[in-house]
Amino acid sequence: MKAGRGRGRGQGGGGRRAGERRAGEGRGGEGRGGEGRGGEAGPALPCDVRGAGAADGARRGPASAAHWRARGRRRVRRGRGAALKASRTAAAPRGGRWPRALPYARPPVRACALPARLPPARPRARPRARPRARPRARPRARASRPASRPASRPASRRRLPGRPAGAAAAGGGGGGGASVSRGQRGGGPGAMAAAKRTELGPLVGAVDQGTSSTRFLVFNAKTAELLSHHQVELKQEFPKEGWVEQDPKEILQSVYECIEKTCEKLVQLNIDISNIKAIGVSNQRETTVVWDKFTGEPLYNAVAAPVSGGFPVPAAGAPSGSPSVWLDLRTQSTVEALAQKIPGNNNFVKSKTGLPISTYFSAVKLRWLLDNVEEIRKAVEDDRAMFGTIDSWLIWSMTGGKNGGVHCTDVTNASRTMLFNIHTLEWDPELCQFFEIPMEILPSIRSSSEIYGLMKISRSLKAGALDGVPISGCLGDQSAALVGQMCFQNGQAKNTYGTGCFLLCNTGQKSVFSDHGLLTTVAYKLGRDKPVCYALEGSVAIAGAVIRWLRDNLGIAKSSDEIEKLAQEVGTSYGCYFVPAFSGLYAPYWEPSARGIICGLTQFTNKNHIAFAALEAVCFQTREILDAMNKDCGIPLSHLQVDGGMTNNKILMQLQADILCIPVVKPSMPETTALGAAMAAGSAEGVAVWSLDPEDLSAVTMERFEPQINEEESEVRYATWKKAVAKSMGWATAQTSSQGVP
Repeated sequence: MKAGRGRGRGQGGGGRRAGERRAGEGRGGEGRGGEGRGGEAGPALPCDVRGAGAADGARRGPASAAHWRARGRRRVRRGRGAALKASRTAAAPRGGRWPRALPYARPPVRACALPARLPPARPRARPRARPRARPRARPRARASRPASRPASRPASRRRLPGRPAGAAAAGGGGGGGASVSRGQRGGGPGAMAAAKRTELGPLVGAVDQGTSSTRFLVFNAKTAELLSHHQVELKQEFPKEGWVEQDPKEILQSVYECIEKTCEKLVQLNIDISNIKAIGVSNQRETTVVWDKFTGEPLYNAVAAPVSGGFPVPAAGAPSGSPSVWLDLRTQSTVEALAQKIPGNNNFVKSKTGLPISTYFSAVKLRWLLDNVEEIRKAVEDDRAMFGTIDSWLIWSMTGGKNGGVHCTDVTNASRTMLFNIHTLEWDPELCQFFEIPMEILPSIRSSSEIYGLMKISRSLKAGALDGVPISGCLGDQSAALVGQMCFQNGQAKNTYGTGCFLLCNTGQKSVFSDHGLLTTVAYKLGRDKPVCYALEGSVAIAGAVIRWLRDNLGIAKSSDEIEKLAQEVGTSYGCYFVPAFSGLYAPYWEPSARGIICGLTQFTNKNHIAFAALEAVCFQTREILDAMNKDCGIPLSHLQVDGGMTNNKILMQLQADILCIPVVKPSMPETTALGAAMAAGSAEGVAVWSLDPEDLSAVTMERFEPQINEEESEVRYATWKKAVAKSMGWATAQTSSQGVP
């Protein structure tokens, strides 16, 4: 039987729409017992009386049919009431009414032979009533209905971003209002693409070049939202024990690959690449590169920097399989020779640079290259050599290279070379003379936020749309994280948790020199005419590295995440303390003879307690740095802002809050280093798509960890840690150092 689609009034009580109306409601449609359109009776089945109901509905007229329709909506479910209605109609007088409450079940009867009286049915539980249906509006003729449904409100209020008011979509509607197509109305790809292209506005890209990987990230300048990114891992080379190098060409190629892949992802997201208005650079600091300005070829591998933070690296032998970022010790003899040139102490260097003479900084590495690499020495004599940190190499290459590339660096990277005077903000002639480095090979010094040059990239690539985009921001990675955390006020501090920890405290426009082994460095200078801001920096040598040591050397866990679970299971170190002084103690102790110890062990100590003690060790070392900063600055911190990979460890973050006795605040967007570079680039003069006004800065969602133990308990644990540190000192002697690692 064909399902009837039209509606008929007073044509028969047995008609209904398929699966929707009951017999006797006076509507046309398919009936389960064979009824036809408009109350037409089909062939009756032995157990069906709907044909009779249809005939009776037609006989009794529209008024009676309306009555049965109303009653049917209240109590009749599907076809169960059909037989009852038919039987009641046969037994009752014309126009008579039956009591409201009657059983649903009746013996089946034929429509052609209804008995005068029906035997009583057994009582049966009444099924749950259906919700009362809403009254139907008066139907309109189907011919007048438009091909697509009109918008439920005026087009001027409903229109998608980027669509002019009154513009009709495909399959439009009547009445002069805009009709939204099905794909747009349902949030289809076309609507999403149009919305994104309109709402995103100006975008800013950021190159984040680190020791282990390179990334390119694209942010929305109005909301600081990360839209897309790509990452490429980098290799490190170990030519000799204690040497760490990287290929400058591989680093540059990784940058181009990240830019290209990110642009491909943006195209897939229907985001217009031409909306990228500026590009910023953040980079690993102190890593040294020398290249030929005529050929564009590096003259030697990049000599990598230890990331443990501006401290004299102990000259102890270490295998190349150890964490590479701290191990480039080739310049130790150079440091010793330079130290002999300064009578008494190295205040001559520190008063100008804020740094101690160390294997860590670029000047010592450059001096070693000039003394030991003949090709570099000859290139300097022929006026072919250019020197720079990674930012200089990247900016020079991306702005044209040998065909007019810009040779420059910013104040934050320059301040880590030990050739830069942090007071005059220029290369210092006395320092260059002391290290015997020709000033002709040094890059020009710029602020952290200004247009350095324009991108030069092949138009045949997806990233070709970035050709001509200004590179207008540059910051060393830790300074970039300080900016990304929006630590613009005097006394604000951030700590980056990675392989090591880097803790920077903004000291404003005053350079504070530490009496407790901390470094004085340039925090940022966000514009040519803007004031320079300084920072105190302290570093924890072993942070994430201790987790890897537990995993790889002791084998107490198969993954770093498992360390967190082990610590969480016990929630205490059970009196066990771990001092990870694998290569000595640094700020504020500067004790190269110290070695790692685990003390306070009992017969009940297990791997869970050691895992907990390792996490505590990171927090105790951070507190030592903060205590030193508080003494130097005189401004106690109200809270600590954190970032870095280890901040995903919630046990570590809660421990840090407990040990510091101040809240620890973690941003929900973890890419603060790249964000800082993007902010500097977007706010540069001539770009101005990113406002650094505190009132205009987007609110950043933060996760806050409050101290959960009292201050007395925290002090007791910290005092016990100090006892453990004292036990770790004096282990290494000249004899054990010369023996190295077995």
